Amino acid sequence: MIINKLKLLLLIFLFSIIAHSQTDWVRWEKSDPDYKIPSETIKRQYDLSIQSIGDVVLKPVINAYWFFISDVDGDNCPFYPSCSSFLFTSIKQTNIFQGTLMFFDRFTRDTNIFERSSHYPFYGKHHFYDPVYLYTLDEDLIKIIPAGTQVKKIK
Repeated sequence: MIINKLKLLLLIFLFSIIAHSQTDWVRWEKSDPDYKIPSETIKRQYDLSIQSIGDVVLKPVINAYWFFISDVDGDNCPFYPSCSSFLFTSIKQTNIFQGTLMFFDRFTRDTNIFERSSHYPFYGKHHFYDPVYLYTLDEDLIKIIPAGTQVKKIK
């Protein structure tokens, strides 16, 4: 008698599982997970317009670097803006000689992996904020941001 009750209970339990089984087959289909961290940097604006004599050399070199190296390598630059954007903006705000020197200074700071967090504010989750205007030698533009602080996203 007890065995019959157990069989009946097991039958009811199995019936309830079958009756309430998954009906939405979309949930069980193959998924294509994306393991990339979304880029927090500005999208590239490939621009070939020439507005000055320096643009004849500068824009093709920077666009080629973006297309062949930076986009293929991914979003690995620890700084915001990225080194290529830093070069482009620094040359635009100053001149080709001073902008190139600013870029090489930035690039040497990029290769130093020790104690970055004690020198730079944070931008987003994965970047340090290091804008061009801090290195233009213009006292009116320089605004010191303490290291370790979180900088709001710029749109």
